Amino acid sequence: MAETTPSKASVRAGEERGGPLIITEDERLLDDLLRLCAAAGALPEVAHGLPARKADWEAPPLVIVGGDCAPRLLGCARRAGVILTGGDADDPELWREAVALGAERVLALPDGERWLADRIADAVEGVGPPALTVGVIGGCGGAGASTLAGALAVTAARTGRRTLLVDGDPLGGGLDVLLGGEKEKGLRWPAFAESRGRVACGALAESLPRLHALRVLSWDRGADVTIPPAAMRAVMAAARRRGGVVVVDLPRRVDEAAAEALGQVDMGLLLIPTELRAAAAAQRVVPGVQKVLGDLRVVARGTPGRHGHGLPPDEIARLVELPLAGEVPWEASLVADLARGVPPGAQVRGPLARFCAGFWGRVAESGSEGGGAGPAEPPGVRPGSGPGPEPGGGQGPGAGSRAGAVSSPVAGLMGSRAAGRDGGWS
Repeated sequence: MAETTPSKASVRAGEERGGPLIITEDERLLDDLLRLCAAAGALPEVAHGLPARKADWEAPPLVIVGGDCAPRLLGCARRAGVILTGGDADDPELWREAVALGAERVLALPDGERWLADRIADAVEGVGPPALTVGVIGGCGGAGASTLAGALAVTAARTGRRTLLVDGDPLGGGLDVLLGGEKEKGLRWPAFAESRGRVACGALAESLPRLHALRVLSWDRGADVTIPPAAMRAVMAAARRRGGVVVVDLPRRVDEAAAEALGQVDMGLLLIPTELRAAAAAQRVVPGVQKVLGDLRVVARGTPGRHGHGLPPDEIARLVELPLAGEVPWEASLVADLARGVPPGAQVRGPLARFCAGFWGRVAESGSEGGGAGPAEPPGVRPGSGPGPEPGGGQGPGAGSRAGAVSSPVAGLMGSRAAGRDGGWS
């Protein structure tokens, strides 16, 4: 049996769980693993064999075993979260030992470094299923996409869901303003412009303004209105790892940053007023969005003249060749409410709030809250016949989606004519 010793190579954040257990005598491998732990903000324990105490083996969120020490662990109690590292991920002997240990992955460094760093960080953060991520896009100018996005987020938070609202449209005026929180303390997009790689999901959420029981990532009033694609990718991935619900207000024009956001969206809602010109404008929006997002649906928004000369919601959906997710009838008091600082969706009996409540209710009934597709298998990690998940199960818990590979957890929730005129689901 071996005693475990804490490493001084990294510092554990106050609210994080304990770090991984590293079992190896290979000094070069140990240096590499300590470096990866430091990058993930984890404080590991180091041992040269099976720990003397049962708790020291069972308690760590992750155990990383060097191939040099694997034979010493054969016959130990099985546990989840064991990673076996070696110089050659195709070594048959290494795989036999992995099977005997019940390891979830066999990987070689340095090819598997990025995957392992993310897996360590996930283990330390205690990440669960990724957030259900819904994107809202206006079919034309002035459609009210920001209002719908805000209402979806306010409604989700009111029903107890952990909610993050992301302002992905730099020219939209700011979702913090829409929610009456432009003076609320917290970071805005410019603070994340240099983000690369991995952003800690807990730190992201805690740094943002808290408005109406949800967190909001919006814009400041400065002149910088660009989101580097790498920053959008890193921030969206962190938002999804936090779990719960993420709602993203997206621009109509799909630039590189918008494409990064769309690549991590599970379902898109295209908001179109029930007017012919609005439908014509939306037809130009659809192709760009569908290049990245597979599940895109129409929400028809009623207009004051709806009963006189507006188009039926079914016709709007037919013109843009998309399924209809529902209709939000015209709400005459909405503009006045927003002017008085009442956030969208706060009037629980209004058409907008009823639509949003119906949407989230349908999601809850389907059991689809959380989780889109994960990214492809990283280099140096061998999927398939040995231990670990099926091929394509790339990253660990909470991994973000990659563009063009989203598998929607809400696909099939709604038929093409699933919503009634009052915003409720049929």
